[in-house]
Amino acid sequence: MTHRAVAIVSGGVDSVTLAYLLRSEGFDLHLISFDYGQRHRKEVEYARRCAARLEASFDVVDLTSLRTLLRGSALTDDVEVPHGHYAAENMAVTVVPNRNAIMLGVAYAAAAAEGADVVAAGMHSGDHFIYPDCRPRFIEAFEAMERLSLEGAASPFPKLYTPFLHSFKRDIVVQGARLGVPFEDTWSCYEGRELHCGRCGTCVERREAFALAGVPDPTRYLE
Repeated sequence: MTHRAVAIVSGGVDSVTLAYLLRSEGFDLHLISFDYGQRHRKEVEYARRCAARLEASFDVVDLTSLRTLLRGSALTDDVEVPHGHYAAENMAVTVVPNRNAIMLGVAYAAAAAEGADVVAAGMHSGDHFIYPDCRPRFIEAFEAMERLSLEGAASPFPKLYTPFLHSFKRDIVVQGARLGVPFEDTWSCYEGRELHCGRCGTCVERREAFALAGVPDPTRYLE
């Protein structure tokens, strides 16, 4: 029996590896990406290419009208993207309020409509420092909320599947290498320029993950 997964895929290392993991586990895939006015919206094209490689259904949800409401974040507003270690306090300016709750809510609606077995997302323990909507307590609470929201309206109830929640990014890189993920065709940088900047929090985390995993980093960095 084929199982179906609705997965949130941004086009980065974590979510693309998630998509490959789901495929290896036998899921029929529906990948969803979001354009919420982020300055690095080029990531959506990397999600699209991932879907094409895996022969998965793919949708981009247009949330650009929310940009005027999501003020104060370096990802959606005229705020400089901070450089440095991804767990540093100055990275808090990259928080987009309620981002994962919004995205997961949309993914759950799609999953219920199509009878999917799981909703999948790629948050990991390295996100816990700065992003409250990536922490285990949030994941547990969100799934409980969805059980109430979809009570009697979704059969089966889509389980919230976050296989990397207690893993570090280096572990995801190791797993992605085993799954044959084309890391060169993923995007992490928050600045969204032609190449990865090499200095923002996500670039620093990406570099560190490959180094700690002992996997060659195919990324081209500006610095």
